[in-house]
Amino acid sequence: MSNFSLKLNTEIKNMKKIFYDPILFSTFVFVVVILILFIIMPMWNILKESFTWHDYIKDVVSNITTDNKSFSLKHYLNVFTASENFTIIRNTLKLGFVTSIVSTSIGFFFAYGMNYVKLPFKKFFNSIAILPIVSPPFVIALSAILLFGRRGIITRGIFGILNAEIYGFKGLVLVQVLTFFPEAYLMLVGLLSKIDPSVEEASRDLGASRWDVFRTVTFPLMVPGLANAFLVIFIQAIADFSNPMVIGGNFTTVAVQIYLKGIGNFDMGSATALAIVLMLMSISIFITQKYYISKKSYVTVTGKVSRDREKITEKNIVYPIFIMMGFFTFCVFLMYIMIPIVSLTKLWGVNYSFSLDHYKYVFDLGLKPIKDTTLLSLLSTPITGVLAMIIAFLVVRKQFFGKSFIEFTTMMSIAIPGTIVGLGYIITYNKKPFVLTGTAAILIIAFIMRNMPIGIRSGIAALQQIDPSIEEAATVLGANSKKVFTSVTLPMIKPAFFSGLVYAFVRSMTLVSTIIFLVSAKYNLLTVAIMNQIDVMKTGVAAAYCTVLIVIVFVIIGIMTYILKKMGIDDISE
Repeated sequence: MSNFSLKLNTEIKNMKKIFYDPILFSTFVFVVVILILFIIMPMWNILKESFTWHDYIKDVVSNITTDNKSFSLKHYLNVFTASENFTIIRNTLKLGFVTSIVSTSIGFFFAYGMNYVKLPFKKFFNSIAILPIVSPPFVIALSAILLFGRRGIITRGIFGILNAEIYGFKGLVLVQVLTFFPEAYLMLVGLLSKIDPSVEEASRDLGASRWDVFRTVTFPLMVPGLANAFLVIFIQAIADFSNPMVIGGNFTTVAVQIYLKGIGNFDMGSATALAIVLMLMSISIFITQKYYISKKSYVTVTGKVSRDREKITEKNIVYPIFIMMGFFTFCVFLMYIMIPIVSLTKLWGVNYSFSLDHYKYVFDLGLKPIKDTTLLSLLSTPITGVLAMIIAFLVVRKQFFGKSFIEFTTMMSIAIPGTIVGLGYIITYNKKPFVLTGTAAILIIAFIMRNMPIGIRSGIAALQQIDPSIEEAATVLGANSKKVFTSVTLPMIKPAFFSGLVYAFVRSMTLVSTIIFLVSAKYNLLTVAIMNQIDVMKTGVAAAYCTVLIVIVFVIIGIMTYILKKMGIDDISE
């Protein structure tokens, strides 16, 4: 019997097992339907719209306009023949490369200092470094304008520069680097900790200097990890919408242009064509990162770490690293401390007297976005967490036809930029049979689908560390799939589950790119309200909103952490 026949028979047997388990079968069908409706279909509709030419013909007699649709490459021809679009695509790639190189370098510098050097205030460095991850993405952009803009406290207040220009490429790189380097740091700090110190110490014993050890041992082992971090940051940099929108100025990126074409000019053809270009860039990089670079890790060849690493204590190494880490930490801290300061200032750049006017405006006239965002985030969070764990359970523990589709689709949703997802939802759910635009449902769905992949990855990692024989024993004793999942599997992966909940809530509160297409008069979200205030130059109100948002996020995280500790779960950082 051929390998193909054996594989086919195995697939049939696996599918029979699922089919004969009603709960498992219905779960499988539900997951597939969800992925098709909210990932595949929106992307398909964007692709279809990008190849559709609308010829509107109005009948003078009946006064009825007919939309004659036809297959066409005109939108792509318009995109690639317009010189401004070439400039925008070049801008996006340039921004991605520069941001990724600088962010990965700083992230590696931080990770090396935390793992290898004996430094004071490590917990403070770590806390400030990860602050951009749990805050709105444009907080740093707003602070950069307040510090280095034409009325910036540093440019004008300290150095007396009257025409300082923070908008554009340089300002955008500054903001994106401070936003994204913590992600590179978190990716690399774990990899560095896995390098067995005995490998490096063997080189030292043979007479190699610290620099030689770093150059010939440590750095080569980290090359795949650095490439992985570089590509992850690159994907996020080119897909970033909020920072280029706030501080990009004339330096337009593809993500911003999609929004301007689709919402500003109502030119869905050009918007979808640009969306496909951006999606192809993101997905190709994601596939490279996921299926090639991430598998080329040389750190694990050393096996388990045999003992703790001896930290570097030489002053000529410790002092420069401490000063540099202190400088970057101060920059991030300064960016964030500016927000509450500006929110309590009468008029930044003109009148620096203390005032609560901005908060009065927020709580008197602008409370609705705060309520809507918090409520919808809280509603979406448990759904996101449970659905992520169910999909992780299916992927790791079950064998069935279509498993690769589920795994690949959920992973791919990470790579699809938020602006493209929002555009796809607008095109798909603005007409029958699914009219969801303007409702709370579409916003909750957007939160779930954007945040679920991280929870799935966390769940998969946790399940792969648990012996499946425990669940098999429960099945042998007569437990059905629901009982096994709720009573055996879920309790064993509680840290991953609850870390997914925390992540889902934080990202829902701070999501911009996807939901900016989906907000309405009935449901306006806090991040969009902040961007609107920045757009009309009401920086004090925007800062007050940002402060409220950060406080809500940290209060909810604190409450969740307290509850989890009471439940006996101390580590939710997996």
